Amino acid sequence: MIEMKFKSMFFNSPKVIAAVDKATRRVLSRFGAFVRQRAKTSIRKRKKPSAPGSPPSSHVGLLKKFIWFSYEPNRRSVVIGPARLSQNNRGEAPSLLEYGGITTIRRKKRRTRVRIRARPFMGPAFEKEQRQLPSLWKLCVRTHNFHNVE
Repeated sequence: MIEMKFKSMFFNSPKVIAAVDKATRRVLSRFGAFVRQRAKTSIRKRKKPSAPGSPPSSHVGLLKKFIWFSYEPNRRSVVIGPARLSQNNRGEAPSLLEYGGITTIRRKKRRTRVRIRARPFMGPAFEKEQRQLPSLWKLCVRTHNFHNVE
C-alpha cells in the first residue's frame, strides 16, 4: 500500500509560504529598483524647463536624488516615488510635477499663484517597467526547494 502525506502537498505549508514570501519580496524589490532607475534616468539635467507632458528637467538635482522605493511586508507591495522635499517649501514640488496643479511662489516678499502643467515621470516609468513584471515572476519559486516538505 502506498502511503502519501497529503498535508505536505498543500500550498499553505510553512515552507511554501516562506518561499513565496521571499520570492514576492525579491521580485517587488527588483521591480521597485527598476522603476526608480527608469524615473531617475528620464529626468534630464538642463537649464530650461521641460515641455509639459514630458519628464521634468533637473535644475538642482534634488528630485533625482530623492526618488526611493521600499518593500511593504504587511501589504506585500512596493512603494516607489520621490521623498517629500522640505527645503524652501519644496514639499509639494514632486506631486505638482507629476500631476500638475496650482501653487503659490514667493519672490522678494511677493506671492504669485501659478499653474504648473504636468510633467509626469513616475507614472510613465511604472508603465514601462510594468511590462517586465511577468518575466520577473517567472520561475521565482522553484519546485526543487520543496522535495522534503513535511
